[in-house]
Amino acid sequence: MHYWLSQLREAPLSAWIGILLVTGFAILALFAPLIAPFPETAVVGPQYHPWSATHYLGTDALGRDVMSRLIYGARNTVGIALVTTALAFLLGASLGLLAATTGGWFDAIGSRVVDILMAIPSLIFALLILTITGTSVISLILVIAVLDSTRVYRLSRAVAQGILTMDYIEVARMRGEGLPWLIRREVLPNAAAPLIAEFGLRFCFVFLFISALSFLGLGLQPPTADWGSMVRESAKLISFANFASWQSATFGLAPLLPAGAIALLTVAVNLIVDWVLHVSSGLKE
Repeated sequence: MHYWLSQLREAPLSAWIGILLVTGFAILALFAPLIAPFPETAVVGPQYHPWSATHYLGTDALGRDVMSRLIYGARNTVGIALVTTALAFLLGASLGLLAATTGGWFDAIGSRVVDILMAIPSLIFALLILTITGTSVISLILVIAVLDSTRVYRLSRAVAQGILTMDYIEVARMRGEGLPWLIRREVLPNAAAPLIAEFGLRFCFVFLFISALSFLGLGLQPPTADWGSMVRESAKLISFANFASWQSATFGLAPLLPAGAIALLTVAVNLIVDWVLHVSSGLKE
């Protein structure tokens, strides 16, 4: 922790921009009920009300406040993506490190199962499973976590195999250290940097994947606020926008607001990941 704090003081401007943006989204997600001017699902005005002092970003097709739903969308979309990514890492990294350390039949069977899952396009597989099991939040988290854990498995296994060739691993084995000790005390600390960087990248992919499923109607279900479904619901307003009038022009901006939030968070996380990779690689400017 002290090492990363010292590196943070010397972080470039791009990393600080990413950190500030991610912190802002985190504050919105944690304190959404206190920040949002209206409840998440409350009908508070007429349909498609333009931007005004009462509704800063207008209202949607049901008369719900768009700004409030964007804030609650940060809690729902980002929160579920974070839980899903953490579950995918817990599953994929644990099995990957275990497979690399034990080898043998466990490694062979695990790798073949992962190869089969990775051969199937993730979006098509997720659509199929969610159509069968239903689109509850639990199903969404489990399906995406299992699919994404395959990528984490391959990375953690490859990193661990490189570490296991080092001399200090042989010394630990000669001392009679057991498998749990090797993974916890030798392999995992040395694999932490690339896994931390991969966590950020995986979060972006999961976040975009959930938004894509919601856009297709198989992600978070109404009336839950979600950025992907908000893009789908407001996309038709672009055809009604008249940029000669400010109030009419706001209709064309409606789908760009959740889409912009998705893009901004993705860029922010990638800025942090780039800095983490730079620090962990030992490269200097």
